[in-house]
Amino acid sequence: MTRKLLASPVTTPVRPNPKPAANKQDQSAAMQVIVGLHNPDAAYAGTRHNVGAEVIDELARRWDFPIKRGPMRVRAMVGRGSVGGESVILALPNASMNLSGPPVVSLLKYFKAEIGDLLVCHDDIDLPFAKLRLAGAGGAGGHNGVKSVAAALGTNQFWRLKIGVGRPPGRMDPATYVLKPFAKAERAEIDLLVHDAADVVERFLTDQPGAIQMAGVRRPPDSVL
Repeated sequence: MTRKLLASPVTTPVRPNPKPAANKQDQSAAMQVIVGLHNPDAAYAGTRHNVGAEVIDELARRWDFPIKRGPMRVRAMVGRGSVGGESVILALPNASMNLSGPPVVSLLKYFKAEIGDLLVCHDDIDLPFAKLRLAGAGGAGGHNGVKSVAAALGTNQFWRLKIGVGRPPGRMDPATYVLKPFAKAERAEIDLLVHDAADVVERFLTDQPGAIQMAGVRRPPDSVL
């Protein structure tokens, strides 16, 4: 398959892949780009909004992909290597959550990847705590990072792994809730959740339908429901 250089996010939206949810076994994609949405400031480490970055960190540990500053034209921290013979990029945008889109497009442009090669990992307050969902398209669900990515790409037809952090208690503002760290009672389950999310990503590289099923059956212990 001949690849096309993606257009600049500033002038023209990236042309969407017409089949972003196709089975990986039927694609000739040369690269997979896996992005964890987060706020890069150290003050936000361990918060609900940064759980996508924790998945990237877990994958980097498993695959021995050092995460470091990307090339000059790439607005992200990047880890790069090969998994099962496929080139894989792990990335953390060097921008606040609400401005995640342009860094994601810079990654696709630099590495000459298609939108169908992109997987975005992010928190989701509408998904029950410690649940996972893998989807090939859909709305942002109020997530400003996902909104930014969709706007920069010019499409919402891209893969995303949603990581359930649950709804805020009482009348707490969701924006306040996602910037809070996980409670101590939640932390052990989140560590398991991040591990399981990384398992889903590994499955995704070779078997997308299987990865969707794998994410969907993930059930947290009754103690945290």
